[in-house]
Amino acid sequence: MKARASVYLSAVVLLSLLVAAGCSKAPNDAQMASDIQAKINSDSGLQGKQLGVQAANGTVTLSGSVDNDAQRDAAARYAASEPGVKQVVNNLQVEPAAPVQTAQTPEETKPSPASSRRHERSKKHEDDSAASSANNVAQATPPPPAPAAAPVTPAPTTPPPPPPPQKVTIPSGTALAVRLIDPIDSEKNQAGDVFHATLNNPLTVDGDVVVPSGSDVQGHLADVKSAGKFAGQSVVVLQLDSITSGGQTYNIQTDQYKKQGSSRGKNTAEKVGAGAGIGAIIGAIAGGGKGAAIGAAAGGGLGGGIQAATKGQQIKLPSESVLNFTLQAPVTVIASQQGPNSNRQKLDANQ
Repeated sequence: MKARASVYLSAVVLLSLLVAAGCSKAPNDAQMASDIQAKINSDSGLQGKQLGVQAANGTVTLSGSVDNDAQRDAAARYAASEPGVKQVVNNLQVEPAAPVQTAQTPEETKPSPASSRRHERSKKHEDDSAASSANNVAQATPPPPAPAAAPVTPAPTTPPPPPPPQKVTIPSGTALAVRLIDPIDSEKNQAGDVFHATLNNPLTVDGDVVVPSGSDVQGHLADVKSAGKFAGQSVVVLQLDSITSGGQTYNIQTDQYKKQGSSRGKNTAEKVGAGAGIGAIIGAIAGGGKGAAIGAAAGGGLGGGIQAATKGQQIKLPSESVLNFTLQAPVTVIASQQGPNSNRQKLDANQ
């Protein structure tokens, strides 16, 4: 019994080995060529093409002609996808299909020579009649006058857009020389009063004007003491608050301009403003701007410049006086080349 079972088991193993060997055996060349030909014939673009397929030891050679490169590449892909193919030699030639010629009219449909001659004579007669009628109408009707040429209007030109505004920062420590519009009098003014002035010299950064001369400046009186109201010296302390340029107003921080009287009848200024001779200049430029509106009479009366009144040691800073300040913090402005009062005559800041 055991011997029979052993024989049966050996037969099953041998049969399995034969089946496996048969499955792993590569297809022969004829079968390979037939399978590739079947794949090519199943492609609608390659149907009807006389393509040859030859297989030898895993090398497949394609021959024949196709219409384009796409068909040539498709045939090569079919050959390469076949199991057992090691190399594909693609000898297919690309030959575009010849254009289809228009079919000739059959002889029986052509008109007879006699019919053609009658048709030509009839057509010529119709053409002559039409030409004669058109000629008669042209002779009877005068030609219309030529229309007048319309004036040519030049196309409007669009001006280029203005350059974008340029922001510039004026550094701290920059000197500001301003020319008073409102006069200052220690006997009349009080602390907190606002005064107006204009920029005497333009502000520049790297040699370029960013705030032009004549720009409006505003400040306030930080402190005022009158010698006629208390025992001691008269004191006037001024500080700038803002400057207006190019339609924009910018807040500024400056040091203080301080002037005080002397009990000995002399004025002492920590900073020198407008000095002697300002009255004559004011008389020459009266009417030239806001600060010059004081007129020739005021100019003639200020020949002594900034001075303390002999009575009560009062401090008077007339209109058109030039005072010096210094920026204590940087300020960023939009650069402007022309100010509203830039035509005013400039005064020396040391006068």
